[in-house]
Amino acid sequence: MTKIVVPLARGFEEIEAVTIIDVLRRADLKVICAGLGEITVKGAHGIKIEADQRLKNINHRVFAGLVLPGGMPGTENLRREKRVLNLIQEFAAQEKLVGAICAAPLVLKAAGVLENISFTSYPGFAQEFTGYDYQDDKPVVEDDNIITSRGPGTALPFALQIVKYFQGQEVSQELASNMLVD
Repeated sequence: MTKIVVPLARGFEEIEAVTIIDVLRRADLKVICAGLGEITVKGAHGIKIEADQRLKNINHRVFAGLVLPGGMPGTENLRREKRVLNLIQEFAAQEKLVGAICAAPLVLKAAGVLENISFTSYPGFAQEFTGYDYQDDKPVVEDDNIITSRGPGTALPFALQIVKYFQGQEVSQELASNMLVD
């Protein structure tokens, strides 16, 4: 079974995290939520999610992908975590999926994996990506093994794009249809 790790840092965007986790699990992908420090992680809007385990305890070799929800200060907390930056670099180097939505592409930038990659982010952070191949006209951008998206309202198409990446177009479309996604 394909395994995906979703790191959760204090202040994560709840819509993004829950949508990613839910949609990927509906597609029979094994999602492990990994709290940066604690097991119970409080989101940007006060919603608490219980992670499956702590990030420091995961065996990163068994995962096919890593997906970062955005939100503030969650993105800043991810960006300051050396283990997260190392995982992103390792996954990118091994051509494993690296996903980031909303502000989380800032973490990909900090990890140094956005060179020569088309990507997007929350519009308010566009100025942070001057000199990069930043795309502001699409809700989801896929370039090789890196998938990015713009924000809470694009969490569903983002998660479905990840499903397509692992399971194919047919599975992604069937799931979207079953979920009544237009």
